[in-house]
Amino acid sequence: MRILRSETTSQKPRDQVSRTRRSAPQGGLSFLDSILNEDCLSALARLPEASVDLVFADPPYNLQLAGSLTRPDQSLVDAVDDEWDQFSSFAAYDEFTREWLRLARRAMKPNATLFVIGSYHNIFRVGTVLQDLGFWILNDIVWRKANPMPNFRGRRFTNAHETLIWAARDAKAKKYTFHYEALKAGNEDVQARSDWYLPLCTGAERLKDANGEKTHPTQKPESLLARVLLSSTNPGDVVLDPFFGTGTTGAVAKKLGRHFIGIERDPGYVSAATDRIAAVEPMSAELLTQPLAKREEPRVAFVTLVENGMIAPGATLTDAKGRYQATVRPDGQLSANGIVGSIHKIGALVQGLPACNGWTFWHLKAGKDMVVIDSFREKIRADMKVA
Repeated sequence: MRILRSETTSQKPRDQVSRTRRSAPQGGLSFLDSILNEDCLSALARLPEASVDLVFADPPYNLQLAGSLTRPDQSLVDAVDDEWDQFSSFAAYDEFTREWLRLARRAMKPNATLFVIGSYHNIFRVGTVLQDLGFWILNDIVWRKANPMPNFRGRRFTNAHETLIWAARDAKAKKYTFHYEALKAGNEDVQARSDWYLPLCTGAERLKDANGEKTHPTQKPESLLARVLLSSTNPGDVVLDPFFGTGTTGAVAKKLGRHFIGIERDPGYVSAATDRIAAVEPMSAELLTQPLAKREEPRVAFVTLVENGMIAPGATLTDAKGRYQATVRPDGQLSANGIVGSIHKIGALVQGLPACNGWTFWHLKAGKDMVVIDSFREKIRADMKVA
C-alpha cells in the first residue's frame, strides 16, 4: 500500500470549495490500494472517470456543537469538535457536499453505487443534494447502535442510530451489484432488512494514540463496512472512500479481497490507517468466491431439455407427491385437463393457484426416485460453463 501526497501541504478551509480541474492519468491502477494524503476535492478531481465500483463516504456531519458536553458527574464527553467537522454556515456545507458528490459521481462506473452515512445533522441535506445531482436512491438504511451514547442532558431522545443512503449513479443503472441471495441465506433464509443492529466501534478494534486517547472520534465498526462491501461489491472491485479517516474501509476491503482508494488530508490519520491496513491478512479466495445469483444465470428454456433428450416427448411429469400430472409435448409445452401451456402455467392450473414455479414443482420419475426438472436445467448450465 502506498501513500500519495499532494505537492503542497497547504489546505483551503473546508467552506471554500476549490474549482480547480486536474487532468486524470490514463487508467486507474496507480491509485489502487493507496491513500491520497490531500484534500478530498483535489484528490477526487484527479481520479480517472468511471474507475470505481463503489463509494463509501463518511463525510463531516457538521454537528453544530455550541459548547462542551458533560456527563452527570461533570466529566467531559469526548465529542466531535475537530476543525474538519466545522463549517461557517449550512450554505457552505451544502456547497461542499455538492462538490464532493459531483466529483465522486464522475469517478463512478455506470453501474456503481454509493453509500453515504450521516446523522440527523446532515443526512437530509446530503439526500437533497444526491437527488439534485441525478443519483437514484435505492434504500435508506438505519444503523441501530447496540450500545449508543446516552443523552446526558435528558432533554432529547437518545441518538441511537445513524442513517445510510444507498444510491445508484442514476436512474438508468439497473445492473448494480446486490447479493440478494447471499444476504438472505446468511439471514436464515429471510430477506435482509434495511435496519442493521450493530455495535459501535469499541475494545481492541478502537484505535488509540500514545496517550490512550481515541485516534479518531467517529471510527466506524468493521462489521458495518463488511456488510456494505459484502452486499454491494465483488472480489477485485474498487472501493473509494473520500473521507478515509483511520482506514476502516481499507482494512475491510483488503480482508475481503477488494481494492480501495482512500482520501485523507490529516497526516496523523493517514499514519494510523497505513499501520492498520498493513497488519490485515486477506481471507482466502475460496471463502470470498460469490456464487452466481439465480437471475444472473444463463436462461435455459424447458424445450431445451426435450431437445437434449433429457425428458422425452410424451413423458409424464408429476408433483413431488404424485397428486398432479401433465404430459410433455415435443414443443416444450405441457398438457393437462385439455389445456396446453408452459410448465409454469400448467403447474398453476392444476393446483388452482395464480402462479407457480414449474422448475421446482414438476418432477420426472426415474426408477424409484422422483427427480425435480430443475436438476436437468442445472446440468445444462454446468455444461455451458465448461464450454
